Order: sequence, then structure tokens, then C-alpha cells
Amino acid sequence: MQFEISDRGKSERFRAAALPYLDDVYTLARYLLKNAADAEDAAQECYLRAFRHFATFRGGAIKPWLFAILRNVCRDEFARRARFSAAQTDILNEAEPKNEDLWGEAPQSPETETLQRLDGETIQRLISELPTAFRETLVLREVSDLSYREIADATGVPIGTVMSRLARAREMLRTAWQTEEASV
Repeated sequence: MQFEISDRGKSERFRAAALPYLDDVYTLARYLLKNAADAEDAAQECYLRAFRHFATFRGGAIKPWLFAILRNVCRDEFARRARFSAAQTDILNEAEPKNEDLWGEAPQSPETETLQRLDGETIQRLISELPTAFRETLVLREVSDLSYREIADATGVPIGTVMSRLARAREMLRTAWQTEEASV
């Protein structure tokens, strides 16, 4: 396929602006879709749509724009799944390998390593059990490190709603963690 000079320039500008956020897009997709393969597909579709519509991007921070596109991709995926099989709604809860070095700390002992792994797995599981709107807001803030304004732009809700969702998500996570700890 032959690219015109303007297409090459668009491609280079897009690559420079968007590719640094590929890991962040994939991470959010993992939290939303709860499946590594689906997350890879969603991230790829997000970048395809973003490139296709890059001419409409009005500047500013591209990360919230990419996250907004990803949210639409994930919603499309949820809708597609619902159309094909209402009985398979639990497909998003498939077992998947967990990131064992969630905290990025070197273990001091085998006991510490085991506790950190179990804590990381527990936190990931508890986050994945949050309702979608709260899980999404929490991941955008705490994992992807977006500002309230960027989260509001990406999700299409007012900043006050972002702040409320984040506070409620943190409280739900804290309560779930305490319940988990009490049952051990």
C-alpha cells in the first residue's frame, strides 16, 4: 500500500503521540475486560480507531482521548457478547495469570514474597470485583495516574462524579480488604 507524504507524516505524529501510552491502554483494558487476550484485541482496536480518527484529535493530552476510545471499544465488546449469548456473561471472569510483582519490591524472605504475592493477587481480585464504573475510575486514577480532569474527559462525566466514584471505589475496596483480612 502506497502512503502519501501526508499519510507518512500523520503516521509519524500518531506514533510519537500515542505509542508511549500503549501499556496504559492495555492495563485499563485488562481491568475492564478481565482477560489478557481480549485486552490485547481491545488495545489494538483502540489504536486502529485512534489512528483512523487522528485528524479529528484537537490536541491537548492524548491519553484521555485514547482511554475514551478504549472505553467505547470495551462497551462494543460487551454489547457483542450480550447479543451472541446472554448465558455466557461469566466469560469475563476466566482465570488468568496474575502479575506476581505488583508492588515492584524485592522480597526479603520467602515468607515476605509469599505474603506480597497473595496480597497483590487479593488486591487485583478485589478491584476486579468492583462495579465497572468504580473499577474504571479507580484504575484510571491509581494505576494509570490520570488527573481528575483527564478521567472526566475520558469517561465523559463531570469532575464531581469522578471524585465521588473514586471516593466510593476506595471505600468499597477498603471494606472488601478488611472483610478479606477478617476471614483469614
